[in-house]
Amino acid sequence: MYDLKIHRSVFKFLERREKNFLKKFKELLQLIRKDPFKNPCDVTPLVNRKGHFRLRIGKYRFLYEVNKKEVFIYLYKADSRGGVYK
Repeated sequence: MYDLKIHRSVFKFLERREKNFLKKFKELLQLIRKDPFKNPCDVTPLVNRKGHFRLRIGKYRFLYEVNKKEVFIYLYKADSRGGVYK
């Protein structure tokens, strides 16, 4: 299982969400931690950024990087669809 590192801005983003959303987020995160490359979640690799992926949960997007050498996932950005890629 991959370790998880989360940027402070993602924590702040999650604090403003509803409990139902947080429950779904935690469930999907556990699936990604088991195997970030093969999972039933809505995950897409980012173009021109090797090792970076996008997780979609409803109208929100989470960007993360998978480090195979040190076996961790770094969740570095979260926002709505229009704001996450800026």
